[in-house]
Amino acid sequence: MLSLEGLTNFIHEWLGNHFNPTLALLTEFVLVGVSAIALFALLGLSLVWMERKVAAVMQIRLGPNRLGPKGIFQTSADTLKLIMKEALVPDGADKFLFNLAPFVVMIVAMLILAPIAFAKNFQIWDINIGVLYLTAISSLSVIGVLMAGWASNNKYSLLGAMRSGAQIVSYELSAGLSVLSIVVLTGSLSMNDIILSQEDGWWIFKGHIPAIISFVIFIIAVTAETNRAPFDMAEAESELTAGFHTEYSGMRFALFFLAEYINIFIVCAIGATLFFGGWMPFHIGHWETFNHIMDYIPSSIWFFGKTIGLIFLIMWFRWTFPRLRIDQLLNLEWKYLLPISMFNLLLMTVVAIMGWHF
Repeated sequence: MLSLEGLTNFIHEWLGNHFNPTLALLTEFVLVGVSAIALFALLGLSLVWMERKVAAVMQIRLGPNRLGPKGIFQTSADTLKLIMKEALVPDGADKFLFNLAPFVVMIVAMLILAPIAFAKNFQIWDINIGVLYLTAISSLSVIGVLMAGWASNNKYSLLGAMRSGAQIVSYELSAGLSVLSIVVLTGSLSMNDIILSQEDGWWIFKGHIPAIISFVIFIIAVTAETNRAPFDMAEAESELTAGFHTEYSGMRFALFFLAEYINIFIVCAIGATLFFGGWMPFHIGHWETFNHIMDYIPSSIWFFGKTIGLIFLIMWFRWTFPRLRIDQLLNLEWKYLLPISMFNLLLMTVVAIMGWHF
């Protein structure tokens, strides 16, 4: 199977032949960091453009169409505008926490990137408790949001931050239980083990109805966790101006804006890995010829194709459903999604013990 493994092996061997082990390792760390930053920048530019184009299609209009072919340079122009804007700090704000909050959100997003496998043998850190690592680190993003809302010295920002905190803490329960259902099937917390367990078919198909229920709950929960419509109560423009980042401008605002789209990519990458095999091609049981043909498609194409498909689904939600009230949002989690998730996890455990999955 074609993959990015050859590129990483070439760089590792070249550095090992030309530098001592310590310097080679430090150089690899720097390359990984620069690559992660470049990926974030590229994702931010492309996903904002994709969002605008998806919105345009949903609303039967053109969307960005002036700067470059199909408006592909519109987001670059917006980025330049944000770079040139002055970053103001409101009177009475806690300057240290106000400036720190956007970086906390971005650092958390960068940390979550570590165990995700972008292609076969192509990931930053192959940790054997990858799923636990993801759920633990992702919960830290709420700290940056609460920090921004409190430090801004603005009542709208504080209200948005409190809403976001309640929302993220609530929906993490359902998202975590959905992830656990796949862990129960595979018997491992390693992202690589979960991917390899889908060599003869993706869990969304092999896991029967409980896997489909887990996937639906996961998508709803992560949409709420990323503060996306119809769950964007933390940034409800008609009520709270811009929510927790009302007082932010310039590149500080850009970091919050970028973090939202990076988080969308990350949660969709996790969903693609858990339910759709990540970089694993579409295989059907012991259909050797069919599976061999599927293997000709590079693993990175499989991964990014699945991830972009889930991103489109989340964008589709935004331009289809109206925003919920805060009471409706919390009722949906505590009265419906959480009980269903708990029962579904029990059902998935029975399926795994009895060996009823394919």
